[in-house]
Amino acid sequence: MAATLRTYLELVRFSHTIFALPFAIMAALIAIHWAGEPGTLATRLAVWAKPAAGILICMVSGRTASMAFNRLVDAAIDKANPRTASRHLPKGELNFCDVLVLVAVCCAIFIAATLLFLPNWLPLVLSTPVLAWMMGYSFAKRFTMLAHIWLGAALGLAPIGAWLAIRGSIVLIDPIDLLPALILGAAVMAWVAGFDTIYACQDAAFDAAHGLQSLPARLGVPRALRVAALLHGFTLLFLALLPLVVPEMGTIYWLALVAIAALLFWEHALVQPDDLSRVNEAFFNANAIVSVLLLAAIALDLWL
Repeated sequence: MAATLRTYLELVRFSHTIFALPFAIMAALIAIHWAGEPGTLATRLAVWAKPAAGILICMVSGRTASMAFNRLVDAAIDKANPRTASRHLPKGELNFCDVLVLVAVCCAIFIAATLLFLPNWLPLVLSTPVLAWMMGYSFAKRFTMLAHIWLGAALGLAPIGAWLAIRGSIVLIDPIDLLPALILGAAVMAWVAGFDTIYACQDAAFDAAHGLQSLPARLGVPRALRVAALLHGFTLLFLALLPLVVPEMGTIYWLALVAIAALLFWEHALVQPDDLSRVNEAFFNANAIVSVLLLAAIALDLWL
């Protein structure tokens, strides 16, 4: 049983949940802080325990469903690509039905988890369109080189969804209230699109030969890396705008932002057009630190 669970977790790269989950938690923390109920931190968090659980379940189940669906849709491509031929479906470690059941179960869990937000009905109404957008990414690279932006937008829904889960009724009355989540969502979109473009450089030749529309395949690796750097510049810009709408962000946040800029610079220094050997180091190590560092900085600025 443990081996089977590990296989499923490896299938969906469960460890990569760390990229988007911290941004959902950031949005939730700001939203809870703005709710302003009296009492200690522990008391306030207890009041929001149910929606917080809903956010966590939605994040994990939604990402798992979309990632497993991506593995199904890309099974033939993965089998043909030497870099991905050892994945579970091409190797036969899991079959089509196994993964399809996982997708269906996770979609059902995602929709059911939105009931934890009632009487806020917005998450339930939006659950199906959100799932459709996240899983639609799997087809994007077949017809547009903006597939990386699509993926970024899918993960960028995390802070927006968390915000709506906490403050949905307020957003309906005053849409401007959504602005902090939109800024965080835009930062996630640019950040994810940037590092996904870097990651796709490994498959530039394969994608070009098979008619797949990645940025490296269409533009070439050197130009794609420049686009990735530009996207990460936008990431820093959006994060710099956040204190304008969340004035609680102070010194700790700005110090973290300087550190994040250094991490993104390091990420790009690791990858050169003629040397992609350190793409995985750039992809996981640097980006995992970025999301956790920003979460810690926002939490400290809000609650200390």
